[in-house]
Amino acid sequence: MEVKNKIVDAVNSAVQSLIADGTFKANGDLPSVSLEVPPKKEFGDFATNFAMQSAKIFRTNPKKIAEEIKLRINADFLDKIEIAGAGFMNFYLKSDVIYTELKNIYCAENFGQLPPKNNATIQIEYVSANPTGLLHVGHGRGAAAGSAIVNILRAAGYNVESEYYINDAGNQMENLAKSVNARYLELLEQPCEFPEDGYHGVDIIDTAKKIVERDGDKYLSLPEDERLKILQDLAYADKLAELKKDLSNFRVDFDKWFSERTLHPDKINDAIKILRDKGEIYEKDGALWLSSMKYGDDKDRVVVRENGVPTYLAADIAYHKNKFDRNFGTMINLWGADHHGYIARVKAAMSALGFDADKLKILLLQMVSLYRGGELVKMSKRTGESITLRELMDEVGTDAARYFFLMRSIDSQLDFDLDLATKQSSENPVYYIQYAHARICSIFRQADEVGLKLDAAPKFSMMTTAAEIDLINKIFEYPNEIEKAAEEFAPQRIARYAYDLAAQFHSFYRDCRILGVDTDLAKARLALVKVTAHTIKHALNLLGVSAPTSM
Repeated sequence: MEVKNKIVDAVNSAVQSLIADGTFKANGDLPSVSLEVPPKKEFGDFATNFAMQSAKIFRTNPKKIAEEIKLRINADFLDKIEIAGAGFMNFYLKSDVIYTELKNIYCAENFGQLPPKNNATIQIEYVSANPTGLLHVGHGRGAAAGSAIVNILRAAGYNVESEYYINDAGNQMENLAKSVNARYLELLEQPCEFPEDGYHGVDIIDTAKKIVERDGDKYLSLPEDERLKILQDLAYADKLAELKKDLSNFRVDFDKWFSERTLHPDKINDAIKILRDKGEIYEKDGALWLSSMKYGDDKDRVVVRENGVPTYLAADIAYHKNKFDRNFGTMINLWGADHHGYIARVKAAMSALGFDADKLKILLLQMVSLYRGGELVKMSKRTGESITLRELMDEVGTDAARYFFLMRSIDSQLDFDLDLATKQSSENPVYYIQYAHARICSIFRQADEVGLKLDAAPKFSMMTTAAEIDLINKIFEYPNEIEKAAEEFAPQRIARYAYDLAAQFHSFYRDCRILGVDTDLAKARLALVKVTAHTIKHALNLLGVSAPTSM
């Protein structure tokens, strides 16, 4: 918002003036001025804790800093500035500024899209489940979080590239081939023994059935090693297609799909050679070890086993080296909480290669527990195994699934109430938000019926009630919420904001009539409602949730 930038500029100008005339001396780099929307209206329209953040730099009491800055600000758009607590500066806007800002938002075509940051591209890798079975609800949380973070970062003005790392090499693919082979032989009534480490899911049978239906016993007479190779390729293609189908239905897409196979063997060997040349790998007991303890890991790690086969870590080193070689500004991985111990070894490897490991950020996703009727749901009714994302979407719908995954911080365990997610009442948060948007669409249909049209320049100053001003101020908060959600990788902020905005609108709707009042007032309120609808829809879009026009 323009007024927010004006306040930041006014504070910066005051600070520079204080330094220039010798009132304060900066002993180091000053923090940037950041504005927050206070939790309560009585604390102003915006607030900053700059005085407290700069106290050590100025070696001055923060309250004194705030008072001196206040004396140097003479802005015609401010009603007053108050100093609170240890040195908070609370800014109160003049009423006409509020209406001017609302007009700017009303006339804007892309409110919610912040200016470009012009920073180096941020890469986000998420989901990256093995293509050996269907996605489960844990993957669903990662898919919802990752895609929402991508959307939010883009709305905040960052360049973002999303990526899925396909684990299509190694033991899991061999086990997939053996599992499908066993089911293939069973379906053709041939003797077989199911592999000890095989995948028992019903989806493996489904894949084998597709092969039999299409190709019959075409592969039965082949030597087992040839048949396994063919079945692995066929099963891999089927599993990847099903995985992509579920993600698409869950409104998740990726800019790049990166195959682990492309790393074997050359890229892995290249990374290991570089580390050996740097003296970061040594040989012991016939295996090759990374000196990861030097870089903060709790022990050194094997990268090539004594039989010459690279470990999973070796592939991950090559993959993350590839990321760094692509010159991303920041690389973000969303991993399950069970990968916590893996962070140190990957970062150690990047440091050993000479990269800045701080550019790699790992976000850990905590577990999801599903509840129905107050009871924990552990297994799928169909398969007796983990509940799939596909089953969850079938039961509660994509909108509810995505919103419920996103309404809590990803670093906290999520208790997903299946009964609540399917309720069509205000108790269900996603229904409550969507109903607000649908109600606004209904208002416009009613306005159209009586010939009430939007004005190019509504008389916003006619709106003076608490319900109107509170709704306007809530809309003003949106750009700040996007900025904070992007900085913190916190889609739950947008989920909470959308709910709070819907609640503010419902209060407005209860207290302020639109039809049957003074025409200019009606048009002003209708314009406010239009901005509200745009903001709700924009926030829901960031979360990957639809904004229905009727319910």
